[in-house]
Amino acid sequence: MDNYRDENRTEGNESEVLLAKENDQSTSYSARNVIHDQEKKKRGFGWFRPLLGGVIGGSIALGIYTFTPLGDHDAQDTSKQSSSQQQTQSVTAKSTSSESKKSSSSSSAFKSEDSSKISDMVEDLSPAIVGITNLQAQSNSSLFGSSSSDSSEDTESGSGSGVIFKKENGKAYIITNNHVVEGASSLKVSLYDGTEVTAKLVGSDSLTDLAVLQISDDHVTKVASFGDSSDLRTGETVIAIGDPLGKDLSRTVTQGIVSGVDRTVSMSTSAGQTSINVIQTDAAINPGNSGGPLLNTSGKIVGINSMKISEDDVEGIGFSIPSNDVKPIAEELLSKGQIERPYIGVSMLDLEQVPQNYQEGTLGLFGNQLNKGVYIREVASGSPAEKAGLKAEDIIISLKGKEIDTGSELRNILYKDANIGDTVEVKILRNGKEMTKKIKLDQKEETTS
Repeated sequence: MDNYRDENRTEGNESEVLLAKENDQSTSYSARNVIHDQEKKKRGFGWFRPLLGGVIGGSIALGIYTFTPLGDHDAQDTSKQSSSQQQTQSVTAKSTSSESKKSSSSSSAFKSEDSSKISDMVEDLSPAIVGITNLQAQSNSSLFGSSSSDSSEDTESGSGSGVIFKKENGKAYIITNNHVVEGASSLKVSLYDGTEVTAKLVGSDSLTDLAVLQISDDHVTKVASFGDSSDLRTGETVIAIGDPLGKDLSRTVTQGIVSGVDRTVSMSTSAGQTSINVIQTDAAINPGNSGGPLLNTSGKIVGINSMKISEDDVEGIGFSIPSNDVKPIAEELLSKGQIERPYIGVSMLDLEQVPQNYQEGTLGLFGNQLNKGVYIREVASGSPAEKAGLKAEDIIISLKGKEIDTGSELRNILYKDANIGDTVEVKILRNGKEMTKKIKLDQKEETTS
């Protein structure tokens, strides 16, 4: 019994070790203790029975595992896992595809809605857009025997675009570019419905490149209104409408963005070189678009298309005169037929265009006096300049306290910062010496400068 107890105690300790390793198998521990006690009491056949039981149990377990679906558990689990992953991927793909479709659909709807608004605006405003044909007299001579006859007829010299901005008292008024109508002996306007009418020139201004025409309002059904060009931002969508290349492509619509605001560009006019403030856009502006409107997406005129840079290596750079500059010029042309500006009565040339040896040898200039200022070629008789004591070959270097390098700068100061009747201070160089003169500004035709 003592041996049994010691042995049993030993076995119990081993079982306790097994229990410590496998806490969740306490039931197995009790079963093993009972079996062990029974084995001790039946020493004779005790060694054979566990062996036989183990062999039989193992065979049965192997048979069950082999001939039942349990044998495929790992494969099935793997297959199910793979299938589950595929289903998950499929669901994810479908979900992503669905979201993509929703996003694409939303984007397309937005674009469609945006395009629809622009289309509606263009359709509504198109009747206010006109084509303009500049007709100039051409002389024809014919000789039959000893008799000769001379005749002249108006032939098309050029074409452009315009926009109707006012309608009252049976008349409609069109704003366009001066260069579209300049030199015309007669003007024709093509309306939205194909009607062609004769237009009268109300007034024009070469320095701002603007002109106003008048037609009967019999066929006019739409008038455009001016917007505030100061509200324009770089990147904002704008639309240009006009007749590029003539009436065959009338009311062509191009869309772009505002590429820049408050640009200053130099422009040659019949009144001389000048600088004007413009809006830069990449909306296509082609020959024939000149004078047509630049519109915002609300259909307001924010500019009058005037020019573009047309060089082989330049693309998408066009310019429009801002509506805030157009409106006061249009109003003054309507009321007075011209823009009244102060003038000093001189013909000018940028000093940098005068040969340097002439500047040094004849004009007596030297050092930093060279190539800066405006050279006076001639002073008009009885002009404010003559009354102030200016002479030919004087160099104007300052007006109203502002330094001047070019004739364009002089005009900008004179026309924007001075008024008729003002007395302004002018600094000149005469034989290399600086002098100050005071000129009382008068009014005369702008072509005199």
